[in-house]
Formats: sequence, structure tokens, C-alpha cells
Amino acid sequence: MKKELLLVAAAFFLMSVTAITGVHAFDEKAKTVTISKLESDVTGDGINENIQLKGVPYEEEEGYLKEIFIDISTTDEKQYKIPLESGSKASLKLVDLNQDGVKDIFSNVLTGGSGGITLNYLYTFKDFIKKELAVPEPLEIASTFENGYKAKITIPQTGKTYMFDLKDRKKYYKKLGLYYKGRLNEPTELTVNSFQSLNPVKLNTGEMVLKGVQRITGIANADTIALVESTWKYGDHKWNLNNTSVHTSKKSK
Repeated sequence: MKKELLLVAAAFFLMSVTAITGVHAFDEKAKTVTISKLESDVTGDGINENIQLKGVPYEEEEGYLKEIFIDISTTDEKQYKIPLESGSKASLKLVDLNQDGVKDIFSNVLTGGSGGITLNYLYTFKDFIKKELAVPEPLEIASTFENGYKAKITIPQTGKTYMFDLKDRKKYYKKLGLYYKGRLNEPTELTVNSFQSLNPVKLNTGEMVLKGVQRITGIANADTIALVESTWKYGDHKWNLNNTSVHTSKKSK
């Protein structure tokens, strides 16, 4: 009798666990949202594949995605999943960036926070082979505050130097102790941020390149001094700097 009772209890326990697991899986699946859905030939076989960008929001913070991933369904009946970092927003674009005649999968993830930094991903599926392609690294920029309420940045890759007049921020800088009677209290660098955006753009030649924007800030994240734009062209299995431009912040004269 005891043996029969034990068997009944074990069966009930297993049924309960199965039911709970099934409900949990259903709930998790229900949380997944489709951010964007595209169809295009990303393998080069002449037939469109289904590419979807999906995310799983936090329960307590719907504006933030704890999981972000790309689902690809190809004509060889295979499913591919590309996991991305978590963030507040994500986007998906299909564009031929490595100049091989087949569209690549390019995605941005906005990390959130006051810095506004994006993480960028690039994949190719040509000939049904999944391969991650590197994206351009942000420009290395040397930067310093200068006496007389000025700032200077130098881009080693171009050899160009840019000066900024910051006299409109004199009271702010004096109050925080950065300057005394127009002279720096101590050598101070600016903050060179990573890409706040990196997106495909088309040149007049019809070629697709990536255009990045980096923000140069002073003594606080809100103290924007300049925006540095760079365009990158893929060739010889690497990204090559195509052009740069520097724009002064509206706060500067």
C-alpha cells in the first residue's frame, strides 16, 4: 500500500513540475517582442530569407530589453540565432557593406544611459556561411583644454588639429575650478566618447559606407564641445577611413 501511495505521489509531482515548466516556457515566449522583420536575399542564392530582430523586455522596466537577438530562417531549412547585448533600443538594416554583391546584416543596440553609446554588429551569410565582420573602431583623438578658455583636439589618422573657443562657458569653468584668471589650474583632457551612432550611408558613387559620430565632451557629459564624424569604406578585408569632419557644438563660439 505504501508503495502504491509513493508511486501516486511521484506521478503527481512529475505532472506538477511539467505543468509549471510548460507555463514558464509559455510566459517567456509571450514576453518576446518582434522589433523589426525583413525579407531579403542574404545568402546569394536568389531567394529571400526571413530576418527578424527580437527582444525580451524587463518586467519592471519595459523600456529596456534584457535580451536582444536576431533570428534568420534560410532556404536550407536552418535557423540561426545571433545574440546581441542588452539595451534600450535596437535596429536592423540589410545592406551590402563588404562589397561582395550580397546584403549583410547590420544591427545597432543603444546601451541607454546619459552617454548614448551604441553597440554595432555586422554579419554576412553568403553561401549559407555565418561570419561576423568587424565594424570600424572609433577614431583615436588626442584632446586637451588650453589656457584662455580654449580646447584642442588632434586626429592622428589625418594629422589635423582643431581649436575651440570656450569663452561662453567661462563662468561655468571658473566656478568648477578648471580655470583661474584664464589659466588652467592643472592639465586636463577632454572626454572622447565612442560612437554615439554608426549607420550605413550611400556615397555619390553608389557605394555603401558606414558613417560614425563621436561626441567630444568637457568636464561633464552634458558639456558637449564638438562632434566628430567619420566615414569608413570596406576594402582589402578591412575598414579604411574615407573622410572626417568636425562640427563645433552650438554652445561654443
